[in-house]
Amino acid sequence: MGEDRTGQTAVLFVSKRTADDDAGYAEAAMAMDVLAAQQPGYRGVESQRGPAGVGITISYWADDASAAAWRDHPEHAAIRAKGRARWYEWYEVIVTRVERGYRWHRA
Repeated sequence: MGEDRTGQTAVLFVSKRTADDDAGYAEAAMAMDVLAAQQPGYRGVESQRGPAGVGITISYWADDASAAAWRDHPEHAAIRAKGRARWYEWYEVIVTRVERGYRWHRA
């Protein structure tokens, strides 16, 4: 019913988007999703954004070292700089270890 995330590193990216360059943002977000999925230790991503522009993306990694390697990836760093300049009013990054979790799904 889904991967057990216990022991994984979760990176929570909470942000408020600007109203600028929606097309550029969408293209960059898609490219980063594809690139992240190719990285060693990648375990998945979930993302939502509300109508007021506040969103949360949670990426899951095998361990802290793989999450840090993604943070330091040159293409990711370049897009992050564009985000600061163009696409975000603010953001916060929280890195944590998953101690336990569960899923429920209506059958």
